[in-house]
Amino acid sequence: MKNLLCHTKYVNFQLVLLLSLCTRFSACEIRTNQRSNSLSFSSKSLLSTQNSSGVGPGDAVIIVDHGSNRKEANLMLSKFVEMFRNKTGYKIVEPAHMELAKPSIADAFQSCVQQGAHRIIISPFFLATGKHFNEDIPALSAEAAKQHPGVSYLITAPLGLHVLLVDIVNDRINGCLKHGAGDAEECSVCDGIGKCILKQEAGSQRNV
Repeated sequence: MKNLLCHTKYVNFQLVLLLSLCTRFSACEIRTNQRSNSLSFSSKSLLSTQNSSGVGPGDAVIIVDHGSNRKEANLMLSKFVEMFRNKTGYKIVEPAHMELAKPSIADAFQSCVQQGAHRIIISPFFLATGKHFNEDIPALSAEAAKQHPGVSYLITAPLGLHVLLVDIVNDRINGCLKHGAGDAEECSVCDGIGKCILKQEAGSQRNV
């Protein structure tokens, strides 16, 4: 029963994150990649002309994180992309890592085009609008788009200050406290890695 409760809370947490990410597809900029004439449009006007309801049949979504040397960290993005695809029903959704791991943004971009996408929506799986969002991801996306003339792309806002993230953080806090009290098992993020630790006086500690 404890395992079931923990799994249910984890699924609810992931759904909250999915909803937070889905609301980001109306932000930032769209570019049309044409070698002879590079054009920029406001996302509001172009989205309204292509599909007023959001992601359409000719669209693809790339969810990009930083990338890691740790295989399990990269695998988490792949699992999240699968959840995102199943939850939203979008036909073309690909993972990408900014660096350190494959697939790269260029790899994911090419895969989307090969599957028939005419517009690529690049969603940074980042919390803040730092250097990676402002410089690295736009540069890598532009470089990838050069290989596919006529395909437009949009870089959405990162997760940022979104009210749904409050629920996510609160869910993590209460989940660990319940585990520490013996009322719940470890969540799937901490399960088996011994990272959820409650420090005590005199340098002693115990697992939460």
